[in-house]
Amino acid sequence: MHSSSSESKRLVLFPILVVAATQLLLLQSVSSLNLTNAYLHHKCLDREGKYKPGSKYENALTKIIKGFSEDSEGFRTGWRMTAWGKEPNMTAITYFCRTDSRGPKCRSCVATASSELLHKRCPRHRGAVIWYDQCVVDFSTFMTVGMINYDDNFCMSSAKNLSDDSISFTDRLFLLDNLTKLAITEIDKAIKEAKMPVLYAAGEKRFGKTNLYGMVQCSGGLSIKGCEECMTYYMVHFQKCWKRKQGVRVLSATCNFRYELYPFISPKSPYYTKFLK
Repeated sequence: MHSSSSESKRLVLFPILVVAATQLLLLQSVSSLNLTNAYLHHKCLDREGKYKPGSKYENALTKIIKGFSEDSEGFRTGWRMTAWGKEPNMTAITYFCRTDSRGPKCRSCVATASSELLHKRCPRHRGAVIWYDQCVVDFSTFMTVGMINYDDNFCMSSAKNLSDDSISFTDRLFLLDNLTKLAITEIDKAIKEAKMPVLYAAGEKRFGKTNLYGMVQCSGGLSIKGCEECMTYYMVHFQKCWKRKQGVRVLSATCNFRYELYPFISPKSPYYTKFLK
C-alpha cells in the first residue's frame, strides 16, 4: 500500500520523464540533421608566408572581412572570391557555403570562420583554410577561381566498420557518383542572371535493409569539368580512409563529400533526391 504522498510524487515524476525523453529525441534529431555549425578542421599554409602587423596585407584582409557585412549577393548564392592587389602580393578570401545553409546561416558561418582564422587559428598567416559544418573559408595570395586544390584536405571517418553483408564499396560509389551527376546538371535557382550548375546535391538510397545518405559539393569557382575532376580525385585519394567505414567526410578547399547510415540533411532541403530502389 502506498501513501498519497509517494503516489503524487510518482504522478509528477512520470510527465517529467516523458518531457525529458522527448527533449532528448529532439536534440538527437537536430544533431543528426547537422543543423549546428561545428568547427571541423583548419590548416595554416606556411608555404605562403606570414605578414607583419599593420602591413598592407593585414589592412586589406581586414577590409575584405568587414566588407562581407554588405555582401548579400555572395551569401545568397553561397560563394564568393574577393581580392585586393596583384599576385604574388594579392590578398584574397574565398568562401563557399553548404547550399542548404545559404543566406543568414552562410553569413554567420563565414564571419565566424574568418575571425577564427584571423585571430586564433592562423594569426599572421597569408594563407589558411578553415572548415565548418556549413562553410569553407580560404585565405590566399593568388586567384583560386577555376583551380582545384589538391594540397589542403582531410578525411574524417567513422570509428565503426561496415559489416561484410551490408552496403558495399560499389554501392557507396554508386550514390556518390549519381549525386555528382546531379550536382553538375541541376540548375542553380538562386542565380537568375545565367544558367549555372548548382554544384551541390544531397540524397538517399536504400540498399537491402539499409538506407545510405550522401552529399557532394564543389566550390562555385569550379567549372563542371573541374567539379567532376575534384570529386573523382578525392574519392580515389582517400579510399583507404573510407573504404570500410560506416560514415565519412572528405573535405578539401574546393570540393567535399559525405555519406552516413543516418540522415544528416533534411529531405525537405533544396536539391535533395530520394533515389528509387
